[in-house]
Amino acid sequence: MQKQLIKVHPSDNVIVALVDLNEGEKVTFEGTTITITKSVKAKHKIAAQDFEKGDRIVMYGVLVGKANTTIEKGEVLTTINVTHQSEKVFEKTGSISWVAPNVEKWKDKTFLGYHREDGQVGTENVWLFFPLVFCENRNIEILKEIFEKELLKHKVNKHQMLLRSLVNSGASADEETVSENVFENIDVKFITHQGGCGGIRQDSELLAKLLAGYVNNPNVAGATVLSLGCQNLQIEIFKQALQTINPNSKKPIIIYEQQKMGTVDEMLSAIIKDSFEAIKEANKIQRKPAPLSKLRVGLECGGSDGFSGISANPTLGHVSDLLAALGGTAILSEFPELCGVEQELVNRCVNEEKGEKFLALMKAFEKTVVDAGSGFDMNPSPGNIKDGLITDAMKSAGAAKKGGTSPVCDVLDYGEYVSTTGLNLLNTPGNDVESTTAMVGSGATLVLFTTGLGTPTGNPIAPIIKVSSNSELAQKMPDIIDIDTGAIIRGEKTIEEMGEEMLHFIIDVASGKTITKAKLLNQNDFIPWKRGVSL
Repeated sequence: MQKQLIKVHPSDNVIVALVDLNEGEKVTFEGTTITITKSVKAKHKIAAQDFEKGDRIVMYGVLVGKANTTIEKGEVLTTINVTHQSEKVFEKTGSISWVAPNVEKWKDKTFLGYHREDGQVGTENVWLFFPLVFCENRNIEILKEIFEKELLKHKVNKHQMLLRSLVNSGASADEETVSENVFENIDVKFITHQGGCGGIRQDSELLAKLLAGYVNNPNVAGATVLSLGCQNLQIEIFKQALQTINPNSKKPIIIYEQQKMGTVDEMLSAIIKDSFEAIKEANKIQRKPAPLSKLRVGLECGGSDGFSGISANPTLGHVSDLLAALGGTAILSEFPELCGVEQELVNRCVNEEKGEKFLALMKAFEKTVVDAGSGFDMNPSPGNIKDGLITDAMKSAGAAKKGGTSPVCDVLDYGEYVSTTGLNLLNTPGNDVESTTAMVGSGATLVLFTTGLGTPTGNPIAPIIKVSSNSELAQKMPDIIDIDTGAIIRGEKTIEEMGEEMLHFIIDVASGKTITKAKLLNQNDFIPWKRGVSL
């Protein structure tokens, strides 16, 4: 029989409903009887004791809120009777004593990746087209239409066939047309964005770092870059950003400046000819075995629910710990969703310098949010709240579980590229696509993305593996979910068992043996973080 309630941490004074419970129902938990005062949906939190106004609400072993009024034992916690509160953190107060998981059986395992001259290993082989400024988006879109039609597998999907049948007055159009890719070992992807000019210079410089990170990512074989000529993000700024990340990069990059090339027709003709030859050369690169230490995995959550911090996120945490023990790399981002767990994370930093950098970035980020008239407490979305995440600290405590328990080996600001193995903290917003975009720009070659409500996010160059926190979602949206961790909620599997299954899945995706649902949907989201104002 499935458990009805769970306490996540021994010191918690709230418990989580694993199933729907009715008003007046009596539930035995840890040797005592709890009477449910009002009907509560699964995923929501119940008071494990009586609370007076102002009392501390503790979950995951940390402060996640305070009582706004008296709350009876057995009463459901809501945004009405609980408000956000988190501990203030000023400095590193302790150190970590980490016991790494046993990875003996994983040490000799490999994945089939794309080896680059600088020693990095990619999970994909992509030729990337992108602009330095939004003025070139139209030309990127023209090139996208041309290259996708001629080089990539072209499939007329059922929705297009439906419209075709309507246009043809209801004539049958069930047949799908498919043609094979011209090249076997290379994908061609296209990025557009709204930056590069019109904002403060710092935004253009950050965008240059992000785009340079995409070029340097081992999933990219080379790039075609379009510049207008007069924009803030000059070609030299982009080249300098790439030089800073990788001074010895020999990756092929073809750059065009429209204001020096004459007509659009002349420029597009040159781009098509040059890029085709470069793509043909990149197609010669073959997958070869690589140790798991070469994996760099981003950790993301979006559309989270009340089970995310109990099933899916801790599973990612175990995978993160396995990778750290194997000499691989994991990246934990979304700084607004680390609010309330700063003390644990700063204490896990390998030295004082890393801890100070983390706290400085957190405080600077929060100040900009407050200066804008908001606060981290506004982070939970309506969907989060509806499914049991009622304060930012509560959401953060569950989100941080993605980072496991290993030491924090490095702390990166937005746009900085990973250079240290182990767990890295990366300063990004909580916005799913902005965060995922940033992690890939910092070198992630694959991203694990947990969701309790369902989100179709993908990325142009890195596989995004979608992980559901509950089986209902996996059954309702099977076209976007790759892995279902609902068995943890039902008590059928442990977090460790699920984590090992996930690592096997990662190896298959990294080797090109399994295609993610996001890639099958051709989901290629890319949103840079715009930190400044428009001028």
